Amino acid sequence: MKLSGLSRYFVIACTVAALLLIETQWLHGLQSLENRLSDAMIRQFALNSRPDPAIVIVDIDERSLALMAESVGRWPWPRAMHAELVEGISRQQPKAIVFDILFSDPDLTRPQDDQYFAEVIGRLDHLYFPMLLLDNEDAGKGIPLSEYAGRLGISPGPAANQEATVSLVLPLAAMLETGRIGTHNAIADKDGVVRSYPIYMNSSGWQVPSLPARLAVDLGYPVPQSQNLLLNWHGGALAYQRVSYADVYADLQRSQPQRPTDEFKDKLVIVGATATGLHDVRATPVDGFYPGVEILATAMDNLKNGDSLHRLPHLWSAISGILLIGLLAWGFVARRQVLSLGIALGAVSAVTLLGAYQALHASLVLWVLSPLVFAWLYFLVAAFMEYLEERKARERAVATFSRFLDPRVVQALVAKGVTLASLSGKSRQISVLFSDIRGFTTLSEGSTPEEVVELLNAYFTLQAEAVFQQQGTLDKYIGDAIMAFWGAPTEQPDHALRAVAAAMDMSDKLEQFREQLVQQGKPVGQSLEIGIGVHSGPAVVGFIGSPNKQEYTAIGDTVNLTSRIEGQTKGISRVLVSEDTRQLCELQANGHCPYDFIDHGSYEVKGRSRAVRLYEPKRRVA
Repeated sequence: MKLSGLSRYFVIACTVAALLLIETQWLHGLQSLENRLSDAMIRQFALNSRPDPAIVIVDIDERSLALMAESVGRWPWPRAMHAELVEGISRQQPKAIVFDILFSDPDLTRPQDDQYFAEVIGRLDHLYFPMLLLDNEDAGKGIPLSEYAGRLGISPGPAANQEATVSLVLPLAAMLETGRIGTHNAIADKDGVVRSYPIYMNSSGWQVPSLPARLAVDLGYPVPQSQNLLLNWHGGALAYQRVSYADVYADLQRSQPQRPTDEFKDKLVIVGATATGLHDVRATPVDGFYPGVEILATAMDNLKNGDSLHRLPHLWSAISGILLIGLLAWGFVARRQVLSLGIALGAVSAVTLLGAYQALHASLVLWVLSPLVFAWLYFLVAAFMEYLEERKARERAVATFSRFLDPRVVQALVAKGVTLASLSGKSRQISVLFSDIRGFTTLSEGSTPEEVVELLNAYFTLQAEAVFQQQGTLDKYIGDAIMAFWGAPTEQPDHALRAVAAAMDMSDKLEQFREQLVQQGKPVGQSLEIGIGVHSGPAVVGFIGSPNKQEYTAIGDTVNLTSRIEGQTKGISRVLVSEDTRQLCELQANGHCPYDFIDHGSYEVKGRSRAVRLYEPKRRVA
């Protein structure tokens, strides 16, 4: 079944909307691009955001590695140093000290340092340590969860497998005994970018808490029920307040400390490394080389302040995109103005992107790329359809107009966007011309049909040239008669002057045609005569006919009277015009009419109650 133009717009809209739904709910082929767009917005937003000043990083930076190398050697340093560090910081009463260092193996060369560190850990109740969850490829070699889950802070979920094991890299025994441990696994998305942080990690139905979540529970910060925390980044890399490990440690060794004695009071202190030589950097939305310790700091910051990001469900993208596609479809059906719709869609796209950026102030991440991509896809398809329809309409218009208009006029009309429909049913002031061959039936009796057709074709070609030279509309051929008019389809302020000029040219061309026939030895050239009538007035112009065949024509009393005037020319003059045409010629010429009009008096014509005054135009001699 062939669909109408309007139906096609809705069918295509439904198709594109279905593709959008499939993409957002199942395929996710644009997810990488969605992430990149969101990353760009989050990066810009983060630059205008400041991290929590209550979170401080004691930084194992390049400077610390260089300074410590002179006294204690290369990394890893003796654990007694860490013990001294946390003792000194603890005297300032921080809320917590969190290590971003995995102490997984005992120091076999300095066991006394491990012992000292263990003693310090046992005395302090605000130290937190990380553990690492590994991929459990060999279930038989892991830690039995049913036996050790409680000691590790791991809780069973509704579908927990009691026989399950988990592969963990655990800290030292003294750290395990505190119970203040949690995983520190910064898991990247498929494209290698860390965007979220696990609140807990699921292993065979068991929930393994992360280090920030364990800290948040102890400090009374609300912990979201979701498995992952979509990180709200604050500033770029190295944005958090940092103090050099070497500087803090050196100050603790002085008898008279030089650093503030309340530097870490009520702070969350993280001991970790930003030194590039320790290779603890990851790619994040805000920076391609983001220190792992600051990822931990960001997660703690988000939990402390409850400002983590939240991504609206994919269904939101589908619904918004479908609504936008629906509005576009309505726009194409209602107005079909491609440029206006394109500008409107561009404005909507800009507002949508700006809205997505502003939504970050409310901690919302909106995936807007998919709905915009599919909306633009629909627009391009519909615009291409509109182009094809317009092209077909132009071709139809050119083919139709070329039958009765001069090619130059046709191109001007088509360039203005004139269509067959836009020209129909218009009331215009026009000038109509009728031309008829006198005694054609008698003339054709002595000729073969082929000679008659040849004669008419040659005659009509010359007369049509006269009409087109004056930019007239050649309405139709009626046997051996011609009907033409001026003033439609384009406005012609001098339509009466043009009609009379065409009549005079047709008379001149007849003389030339007769001479040609005589030179060719055709007797008909001596007796060939025509009559031309011209009248001006109101008429209805447009395409009239059946759906299969239509003609652009003029109808009304003006046309009928013109035909009657042409009928009065026999025995009077080859060209006769009405009083109305004479007056219009003088008016349109602004007092410089190129014709004199010889009055031939008034005549009764069929269908008119009053007599019609007729004039013969003559060119004025300069």
